[in-house]
Amino acid sequence: MTQIKETVDIPSFLQKKTGVDVYQCYQCGKCTAGCVLAEDMDYPPSYILRFLQTGLETDYKKVLSSNTIWMCLNCENCIGRCPKEVDIPVLMDFLRQESREKKLVSPKARQIIAFHQSFLDSVKHTGRLYEAGLVADYKLRTKRHLWQDMKLVPKMLKRGKLSFLPEVVKDRKKISDIFNHTIDKKLK
Repeated sequence: MTQIKETVDIPSFLQKKTGVDVYQCYQCGKCTAGCVLAEDMDYPPSYILRFLQTGLETDYKKVLSSNTIWMCLNCENCIGRCPKEVDIPVLMDFLRQESREKKLVSPKARQIIAFHQSFLDSVKHTGRLYEAGLVADYKLRTKRHLWQDMKLVPKMLKRGKLSFLPEVVKDRKKISDIFNHTIDKKLK
């Protein structure tokens, strides 16, 4: 019989980092039943929790390399339906961060990450969302369908729904400080 070597108590580690006790889940499946994306995930939310409960490094790596953690919308349907109020959205946020740090990101998630980074860069540089910049940056990052939406641009410009120039907040230093104390700090 093969012995399984555990190096880290994963459930305790997760509780320390997120405040979420994965052992509170008793696998009723209400989180999965309420998840609008469960059918599209490689593992539904209840499976993710079960993998985390096992405490096995192989299961933890399976979770970190899954597409599920990137598909989660953090809509909180799961926690709203959970009889034990297990905060899956908080876990998903942490698991995404871990996935990136451990370089276990699912190849299927690259477009999601590209969009996320384009969104954050737009806010970081202008203090607001600059839609034209977001779309251009995302399309350049993914190198997909670069000209796909070009037919929409004239109509959106005419209706005032799109601007070529970004609207910029007055005190961009405050925005820079927020990023320096949060997101950029994690990257250092």
